Amino acid sequence: MLKQMNDTIIKAYNGEKTDHVPAWFMRQAGRSQKEYREIKKKYSLFEITHQPELCAYVTRLPVENYGVDAAILYKDIMSPLPALGVDVEIKKNVGPVIHNPIQTYQDVEKLGTINPKADVPYVLDTIRLLTEEQLTVPLIGFSGAPFTLASYMIEGGPSKNYHKTKALMYREPETWFALMDKLADMVITYAKAQIDAGARAIQIFDSWVGALNASDYRIFIKPAMQHIFRELQKEDVPLILFGINARHLLVEWNDLPVDVIGLDWRTSIQEARQMGVTKVLQGNLDPAILLSDWDTIEERTKAILDQGMQEQGYVFNLGHGVTPEIKPATLKKVTELVHSYSKQ
Repeated sequence: MLKQMNDTIIKAYNGEKTDHVPAWFMRQAGRSQKEYREIKKKYSLFEITHQPELCAYVTRLPVENYGVDAAILYKDIMSPLPALGVDVEIKKNVGPVIHNPIQTYQDVEKLGTINPKADVPYVLDTIRLLTEEQLTVPLIGFSGAPFTLASYMIEGGPSKNYHKTKALMYREPETWFALMDKLADMVITYAKAQIDAGARAIQIFDSWVGALNASDYRIFIKPAMQHIFRELQKEDVPLILFGINARHLLVEWNDLPVDVIGLDWRTSIQEARQMGVTKVLQGNLDPAILLSDWDTIEERTKAILDQGMQEQGYVFNLGHGVTPEIKPATLKKVTELVHSYSKQ
């Protein structure tokens, strides 16, 4: 039997009053943890995610070490793409590399569909193991968003300017929308399977969509995002949207059927509210601040909490992911600060 579940974060995501501000950290699983680094000496990311017991251990470790209010599934946004026929490799110090990039309409037509039970059973087994036996906090599942996934699939890997991606979008809109439709359907199916297996919330990472202006977002991206969130709304779990460098898109995001918007550190909570953002907010301490002295960390964390707590329903997080240099002890101390300060 599980111990009593700490549901604070779900209440906050639903805009309900909580007795403290819940906290978790993007990329909290792995990266800076010594236990994870030992595992990585033996196994690659994909090898870890294919072993449910090991993947569950990596996922729950930060909950045990830091006292955070949620676990986020340890995996990569690339995890479902091989099921579609995408030849992806995670290269050390590079990131995802696609060996069969999308260049034509025919390339999009060749893409398959995902059957989660057959294609990623290990992901679902990990979720069930965590939610049925191991966790006392909710598990957040996630997926990459169509634009961000497409950028890797078209560029062939990480990009600084997304020129190939944008060129395809502008030059061949029929190909672009076919790809968006294909990826939106994948995201819906994949996220629903995670929810069915026990995930209590879903975060959609559109990490690189800030590369587009608001007008192009409305035309080329927003229809797919509306479709995704409308379908996932039927599952009755909180839906979170996060991206970086996306200040100019916040009003567009606020218009989507999402419950929570994650902010990066470039836009303060107060500024987002002044822009008209009405959704529950999550964020948004700059991860680099966690490499500073404690007085600075404390001051900046409290300043963010002071803004977040002005509205009911707020979740503390970073403005992007934990970096390998951040000390686990710092993350634990910040979690304790968030909890204690927000109880006052």
